[in-house]
Amino acid sequence: MFTDIVGYTALSQADEANTLLLLEEHRTLLRSIFPRHNGREVKTIGDAFLVEFPSALQAVMCSTEIQRAMHDRNVALSPEKRIQIRVGVHVGDVVHAQGDILGDAVNVSSRIEPLAAPGGICISAQVFDHVRNKVGLPLEKLEGTALKNVSIPVEVYRIVMPWEMETKTEDAELDVRRIAVLPLKNMSPDPNDEYFAEGMTEELITSLATVTELTVIARTSTMQYKNSTKRIGEIGRELNAGTLIEGSVRKAANKVRITIQLIDARNEGHLWAQNYDKQLDDVFAIQSEVAQKVAEALKVRMRESGLKRIEKGTTKNPEAHTLYLKGMFYWNRRTPEALTKAAELFAMAVDLDPAFALGYAGMAQCYQVMAANYYDDPAVYYPKAIENARKALSLDDGVAEAHTVVAAASMAYERDLGRSEAEFRKAIELNPSYPTAHQWYSHLLAFELRLDEALAEIRKAAELSPLSLIITTNLTDGLYYNGQYDESIAQGKKVMEMDPGFSSVYPSLIQTYLAKSMFSEALAMADTYGKLTDPTTAKLVYAWVYAAMGKAEESRRLLSEVESLPDVTTIGPFFIAIIYFILKDNDAGFEWLERAYTSLDRRVYAMAVESELNGVRSDPRYLSMLDRIGLSKHLKPR
Repeated sequence: MFTDIVGYTALSQADEANTLLLLEEHRTLLRSIFPRHNGREVKTIGDAFLVEFPSALQAVMCSTEIQRAMHDRNVALSPEKRIQIRVGVHVGDVVHAQGDILGDAVNVSSRIEPLAAPGGICISAQVFDHVRNKVGLPLEKLEGTALKNVSIPVEVYRIVMPWEMETKTEDAELDVRRIAVLPLKNMSPDPNDEYFAEGMTEELITSLATVTELTVIARTSTMQYKNSTKRIGEIGRELNAGTLIEGSVRKAANKVRITIQLIDARNEGHLWAQNYDKQLDDVFAIQSEVAQKVAEALKVRMRESGLKRIEKGTTKNPEAHTLYLKGMFYWNRRTPEALTKAAELFAMAVDLDPAFALGYAGMAQCYQVMAANYYDDPAVYYPKAIENARKALSLDDGVAEAHTVVAAASMAYERDLGRSEAEFRKAIELNPSYPTAHQWYSHLLAFELRLDEALAEIRKAAELSPLSLIITTNLTDGLYYNGQYDESIAQGKKVMEMDPGFSSVYPSLIQTYLAKSMFSEALAMADTYGKLTDPTTAKLVYAWVYAAMGKAEESRRLLSEVESLPDVTTIGPFFIAIIYFILKDNDAGFEWLERAYTSLDRRVYAMAVESELNGVRSDPRYLSMLDRIGLSKHLKPR
């Protein structure tokens, strides 16, 4: 029997001290098992064992016990502490010489072992003849096996371990070209350097998106696995990703060590690993090298333009790069306070390097979200978003995020839907794996009543970021607008299972329940939503549900309470208009529709798709508003 640790050389290069500890633990575990099956350790060869047994069956039973013990050990451990081994078994005559064993049988067993999958066992046909129907596990013949430096053909079988039987069908369907970058671990002495690990994770995702033929899972979904103890195979199945990247970052002063491992999620085997020791001002080269290595390992093409794009939009100034990574750390929190902080850090980065395109794109994204969500005055922040996005594109036209900001602001602020669509398409062309571009583009398509296209785009966004709560909620909406009410409800419930405290999904479920006249269910959703949101918004939702139920008096009472508030314009004038249209008070509805227009409420673009306005489609005020927001010439006929 030959055993060998999977990827031992790569592991040693990544972290030699940790690997030596794992090697010793591995030896202790295996040496405790050999005697139970009358195995005699002949010798170790680096990380490999050569073991002799009195019978083929004892060798095979020892092999399966070893792999079971190793599997049980690995389940509860983080990836960098796991050990995977391969085992090969052959039967034949040997020559004993000075404690060693020699002969063709030894050579054959050493050549059979590499054919095993990580955590697997391969045996020769001679062993198969001895152990068939005695192992209690399936034995599968491997096709097309040729053993290195062995001239006589040898048939080889694999032993199918229990966990392989459980996942074989699922894992076989995983696409190795669908890749997820797991959050890099922060191994720095200073826990405040967490921003650096998160930033490098995001930059790797962006770099890999330039590789032709790869689908890269979005950060929104992969960050769910930060500090997770789940096995690589389990994560791969949850994300439907056949390949995963994991690693760590250690930053000290102006030096950084980055460890990267590329893993096949189907069998948890290591495809490639590398350890980088760099000065901070050299860290930029890592992204393009990793992208190239991944492309080589997965046998896909990396466009030359992709390599240039990785380097073009960034900065060679390490201090500016550090500020940018800190900005991304806050940007990803998405709260009003975090967005303000992120914009300040991005501004500091471009002050140090005025040619830093991604710094301007970062500011543009912050200002766009602040404007769209009324975190601050849209009339101030939409122009700032456009200004910074166009500055980024003047420096590097390949920044997909900047094109996406221009697309969104062109619609909401400049009322130019043609420009908006062109910019969305450009962003998706540059980075097909950027889920936000697909997500926001789906909104534009829905507003124009291109509902099939809208649903296809939001499905693509959900495919790229399957654990994103907001994208999955938008898919709930997309199904609703396409009249697929049952599917919409099922999708909304899926979001609730993922996070019951995610408030945005409840209005999406309410609208579908109302469309099906399921009023008790809608009220139940309103009750839950009321506990998660502010009192004013809760009142509006109850007014909406009561109006749909025909309880006009209760609805108007709540509306009057909301309308008297000084900040009502920032709460949702279009939503108030919807409620008045349900109540058949069209004059009040158009009054609030006008307020939605003047306050830059981007939801005014939903006026053609929302069924509550069906009764006023021929009203001159409705047609006038369609013209003023630039929607009439883009509407697809119903």
